[in-house]
Amino acid sequence: MSVAIGVDIGGTKTAVRAADAAGRRSVVLPSGPWTELDTAARAAATAAAVRAAYPGPLDDAVVAIGAHGCETTAMCDELGALVAGHLACDVHVVNDAELLVPAAGLEAGIGLIAGTGSIAVGRHALTGEFLSVGGWGWVLGDEGSGSALVREAARAVLHAADAGEVDDPLKDALLASVGVPDLHALALTLSWRGGVEHWGEHAPVVGAAARAGSALAAAVLRDGGDALARLVGYLRARGVAGGDMVVGAGGALVGEPLLRTAVEESLAVHAPGATLVVLDEQPVAGALRLAERRSAGRQRRA
Repeated sequence: MSVAIGVDIGGTKTAVRAADAAGRRSVVLPSGPWTELDTAARAAATAAAVRAAYPGPLDDAVVAIGAHGCETTAMCDELGALVAGHLACDVHVVNDAELLVPAAGLEAGIGLIAGTGSIAVGRHALTGEFLSVGGWGWVLGDEGSGSALVREAARAVLHAADAGEVDDPLKDALLASVGVPDLHALALTLSWRGGVEHWGEHAPVVGAAARAGSALAAAVLRDGGDALARLVGYLRARGVAGGDMVVGAGGALVGEPLLRTAVEESLAVHAPGATLVVLDEQPVAGALRLAERRSAGRQRRA
């Protein structure tokens, strides 16, 4: 058996899972300032993570990497070539959202992430081209993500206050979660003092407020779920392979049942016949499966 190594590089942590004839081993390391690194530095960090998980010979190894921030095929190929230069083995890089479908044991489908941000990805059924929708960041998009749910919840309570409607439970829930006394302080803190990287930690209060009877919170979750389902519809319209299977992951989607329900209900409108499956495996398992498939294909060709 040759060596297969899967790597999942997220914004905060890097998971590596290796398999050879002796068994499997895994490590999880901090990603460090991944978003601030140039491609050469990212390649060096990735190679070091692989070595930390598998210090043995890599002559016949296949390494598959799902990398946060690799938004195009060219970016993935560039990172892959540099990592291969460090490790002297076969390296294949994809966007980290592409790990969801193989992690679920599927050959094709749509990966849908709603965590700090949101994105949906897949491959074209005929050309194999990488397709990506959403993921435009918290200012312009990322609807349905944790940060967007908080953004839209804050907007909802501020607009309600402007209209003189101040008794919705979402207002007090947000104030308590952010730790501010009033809506002026809420707007100031979220806009200038908190930073978007902290917004997602307040997302659970949106679901809690909806369950406590908040009409505003319920609407925020319905709209977020609808936006995520719309991403799936966009990919299906563009010819994605396996468009009837949607594998979901990310803290917002996994952690909030009302958001998942909203996605499922809206899929009936935007992507009829599509089924949402919430991933119950770590995404790095998808990277390892990609490496194993690539290794098996190489052996068949030999």
